[in-house]
Amino acid sequence: QVQLVESGGGLVQAGGSLRLSCVTSGSTFDAIDWYRQAPGKQRELVATINSGDTPNYVESVKGRFTISRDKAKDTVYLQMNSLTLEDTAVYYCHAVRFLGWAKRRTDYWGQGTQVTVSS
Repeated sequence: QVQLVESGGGLVQAGGSLRLSCVTSGSTFDAIDWYRQAPGKQRELVATINSGDTPNYVESVKGRFTISRDKAKDTVYLQMNSLTLEDTAVYYCHAVRFLGWAKRRTDYWGQGTQVTVSS
């Protein structure tokens, strides 16, 4: 059974830092991402890391957030620095797997972890 379990969210003052963790189990994945969803807004992709450990970021977090992976621990991290009020959201770990010759796509989601940035 595939599971993604996030942790590390919380309340932090603007300018502060948090590190989110996503522990995966039950499979290997072609890519693992962090998404976020703020109240009243659509869920957006924040950062992604592929099987070759190449990261990519949405423009608004470049230079502030870092996605990384510890393969020995089956864990993906999102280090978030210089947090702003606009970073307040529920952060979700997401993983994708492509199977077989047809590259059938399967998506998996964690339960989410709340990040609240205060002024």
